[in-house]
Amino acid sequence: MKLSSRSIAGGGVSFLALALSVFLFAGFMYGADVRSIAGFASSRTSVQPEAAGHKEREAPSLPEGCDVFAGNWVFDNRSRPLYREEECPFLTSQVTCMKNGRKDDTYQKWRWKPHECSLPEFDGQLLWERLRGKRLMLVGDSLNRNQWESMVCLLHSATTNGEKSRALNGSLVIFRSREYNASVEFYWSPFLVESNSDDPSMHSVTKRIIMPESITNHARHWKGADYLVFNTYIWWMNTINMKVLRGSFKEGSTEYDEVDRVVAYERVLRTWARWVEENVDPKRTYVFFNSMSPLHIRPADWGNPTGLKCAMETLPIPPGAPPNVGTDRRMHSVAAKVTGSVRGPLVTFLDITGLSEYRKDAHTSVHTVRQGKVLTPEQKANPATYADCIHWCLPGLPDTWNELLFAHIITRPSLG
Repeated sequence: MKLSSRSIAGGGVSFLALALSVFLFAGFMYGADVRSIAGFASSRTSVQPEAAGHKEREAPSLPEGCDVFAGNWVFDNRSRPLYREEECPFLTSQVTCMKNGRKDDTYQKWRWKPHECSLPEFDGQLLWERLRGKRLMLVGDSLNRNQWESMVCLLHSATTNGEKSRALNGSLVIFRSREYNASVEFYWSPFLVESNSDDPSMHSVTKRIIMPESITNHARHWKGADYLVFNTYIWWMNTINMKVLRGSFKEGSTEYDEVDRVVAYERVLRTWARWVEENVDPKRTYVFFNSMSPLHIRPADWGNPTGLKCAMETLPIPPGAPPNVGTDRRMHSVAAKVTGSVRGPLVTFLDITGLSEYRKDAHTSVHTVRQGKVLTPEQKANPATYADCIHWCLPGLPDTWNELLFAHIITRPSLG
């Protein structure tokens, strides 16, 4: 069954606001805990055809035309959280906020309720059955890794034989179920195309350079996946313009042009769209694209001018029109337009932006890591410098993203 999606309306972001965003978070946004996965044994995953004679359980459905992206956050301390932080052995220190000293757990207990219907209850066993003999791969930056960790936690208790491994010099991390002969994977590619930031543990914040028409080096690792979930956004927000390489890294080129980031963003997504059109068989692969995950660094945006970024926020922004928290709506519009223009394979635009903008309470803030180490008490006492208002605690908001992805997967026909 087809689910409808909604484009979140919004005006342009002023140059002043964009510039302010750049300087406020350029210094802290990439303290990602990439090194915490470095201990996993290197291996590659292989999957076999669906087990002969296996019959999948009947999947739930949604009313035709239900807009699952339009709704409200409802406090629910009965069915939330969907798993417990201490019971999921696969979470990295970047997202284990309670273990890292957060005192309140209210952020774990909000459920997204669409206006016109209810999301199907997440069923890990049912999703494994849909994935039997198949690969689900999330491709993108650390926000997609954030979602991948959530998905692994949602699924690990539903398989009797799950394991995690690392391959491709840290760019690919795999959670596999031998029971279902299936895998859930994350591939690091923050711009989707080739860049000087393709090493997940060694890259520059201020000197990022991309090759907007070069995607093959990454995309060869995506081939064969049955479900592909892409994102790219937060790495674009460091500067107003994006550096575009003249020539190639392989040839040793160093000269570049500075291009308006929205223009460069569309060039990249056009390259990605051509790859999808030329390489994805719609009978064998479903493709999804996540809209941008917002950040919350200006408390005045939600009426708290004396606040310190997202630190000490314990409740969502109250219901109403989506708040203006600095999301670049021009890029949102480009992503919606390009994903909707792909010829052949259907690309589902998962519009997580609006519902996520309310969740100022759900970021890791100071309950996280920097350079692989949990923040010290002195660092936690300085949220103006150290609060991470980009990534999200788990359990938390990315679980809802996965509920939306789950709904889109199980309400469609099984792949052959």
